[in-house]
Amino acid sequence: MSAILFNVTTAALMVLMFRAGVLLIGEGTVRRRPVPWAAVAFTAVAAAAVVLQLSWSGAMDALDSDPRKSGWWRVVTSVFMQNGGVFGTIWNIGTLAVIAALAQWFWRAPLTLALFAAGILLPEHIDALFGETARSTDPRNFAGSSGATYFLAATLAAGLLLSTGDTKERLLALSVPAAGLAMWLAQDNGHGLVTVYGFLLGAAVLPLARRLPHPPVPAATAPAGPLPRASGHTAGRPPADA
Repeated sequence: MSAILFNVTTAALMVLMFRAGVLLIGEGTVRRRPVPWAAVAFTAVAAAAVVLQLSWSGAMDALDSDPRKSGWWRVVTSVFMQNGGVFGTIWNIGTLAVIAALAQWFWRAPLTLALFAAGILLPEHIDALFGETARSTDPRNFAGSSGATYFLAATLAAGLLLSTGDTKERLLALSVPAAGLAMWLAQDNGHGLVTVYGFLLGAAVLPLARRLPHPPVPAATAPAGPLPRASGHTAGRPPADA
């Protein structure tokens, strides 16, 4: 029963963040936005890693992030290994594809890559900072993309909080770190804690990102017509490359 509750709350948190991401970019703009090539690349790598696991029995041992094993690459390669069975693999790859697309449409590709990398590296560094050897802040259990995906998804909730004036949308955005913290305290669910980290980093990064030549593109600043790539400009609007 506890495992079922764990899975249900973990999935519910992702649904909250997905909704926040859709509101952030504007539901009506999805069909007009360009192909999110960074998201496609993430998904392709994750799918290729599954094929590797199926064709090579030693893939997990060679590429997971078990701290008892040496290898500087493990912290990165372990993200694309999956150990949750068929359903867990489908969930992880599907949510990675969707969240990475929403993130690229808002943050654009370079920041999406940077934030996803932070989702990979930050839990490990926090563990080291507090002398935690059980990897309690890393929900991957030595493998899996869910930790980095939840981290990235939480940055979208932070973006919604700082980009909308609608009270209901702000409350939705704030419910994400609140739910994540509650999950961590009640279930020791690492997905909740990395969600809090992602939310805080997204809130810190967005004010700086708005000063970039090609700032993030929330629904409020998306042009009414087809959204151009970064090389194109819409009069009075920031270019809306993914």
